[in-house]
Amino acid sequence: MTQPPAPASPPTPPSTPTEPAEINIEDFAKVVLKTGRIVDAKAHPDADKLLVLTVSLGDQTRTICAGIRQWWAPEALIGKDVVIVANLKPRKMRGIESQGMLLAVSDGNDVIPLTAIKPVNPGLRVS
Repeated sequence: MTQPPAPASPPTPPSTPTEPAEINIEDFAKVVLKTGRIVDAKAHPDADKLLVLTVSLGDQTRTICAGIRQWWAPEALIGKDVVIVANLKPRKMRGIESQGMLLAVSDGNDVIPLTAIKPVNPGLRVS
């Protein structure tokens, strides 16, 4: 006598990205968010996805590489007041040192830098 075939295993549900663990207020206090004004923007010469932004923080200027090139023309960003992570350790991105991180949101189709509702002074601490 033959055994009936084993039942097919149920399909594996698609995995969803998990959120990082909760942090406490002391962890969050370590992140310095500041307003910055984009004073120059250009395509990264050695990376198809990166823009090289020159961001004024009022008393200093930073170079930030941002992976938003496919969504934004450089000239469309000049003059925008944005939010950056100001105390991120600098790192080389395809030969250019990035001195912070531009904050942005994505809906899956578009990437939108976080901006202020109205003009603000560069270098203000976000709280």
